[in-house]
Amino acid sequence: MSTDYQQAREALGVRLRELRLSAPGGRLTGQQLAEAYGWNKSKVSRLENGRQTPTTDDLRKWADVTGHPEAYDELLARLRGFESHIRSWRRQLASGHKPVQDTHLGAHVDASVFRGWESSMIFGVLQTPDYARSIFTRYAELQRSPRDTEEAVRSRIRRQEALYDSSKRFHLILWEAALHALICPPSVLMAQLDRLSGAIGLDTVELGIIPLSASLKIPPATTFWIYDDRQVIVENWHAELWIDDSDSVATYLRTWRTLHESAVYGADAHNVINSARRALNPNT
Repeated sequence: MSTDYQQAREALGVRLRELRLSAPGGRLTGQQLAEAYGWNKSKVSRLENGRQTPTTDDLRKWADVTGHPEAYDELLARLRGFESHIRSWRRQLASGHKPVQDTHLGAHVDASVFRGWESSMIFGVLQTPDYARSIFTRYAELQRSPRDTEEAVRSRIRRQEALYDSSKRFHLILWEAALHALICPPSVLMAQLDRLSGAIGLDTVELGIIPLSASLKIPPATTFWIYDDRQVIVENWHAELWIDDSDSVATYLRTWRTLHESAVYGADAHNVINSARRALNPNT
């Protein structure tokens, strides 16, 4: 968890404590507040000390029971402020993958220049429906989230319409390992590699691949997207990080440009893809 996120959560906890201690009818003890809603007393302590992120319902109840219902909007704004930067998969996937895909679809509409790095799978914007279906199924199993695979696939495919929008540009870099990852059946991966080859010819796409044999200046680590050189979305196992402070964005731009130096393009990228196809099916 980032320091900024934790500091914001602790600051919210301090504010919650202030409301409890300044209740109009006299300060409430943690025990009294917990009993009002059937909470464990330890929950009050965790919230006030920044060790647990409150839900919107927690904030509403806190404001009401402390006699400060007018404080709810302020508390909600604080919560939204730091959750907009760290979006846990647990919360995002509570209703399935489609709402997450719709959020990214909106972000794609608003941006014109995209820079992406992916080390483990094919970019969502270049995925075939069958490949995307495998990805969503695996992640739903991992995150124990609702299965809305078909709706999520349709939303992801709609994002690909941006590839044919002449006002947009996609500068994408893949590590070769992503071409070999059998997260799906071999036949699905073969079709996905064919789709990837076709993307190299699109006017809006610059697709680079870093061969496994390439010399690297930095390790091929976490997946990220940069939108219009002003916002970064980083994917971790527990959350997405939405980053917009200029210093951090600059770091990711340097990272992307450093990786770019090790990538191959055009015919050389085709050769890497064809090599992956032959490894998958030696008879091709």
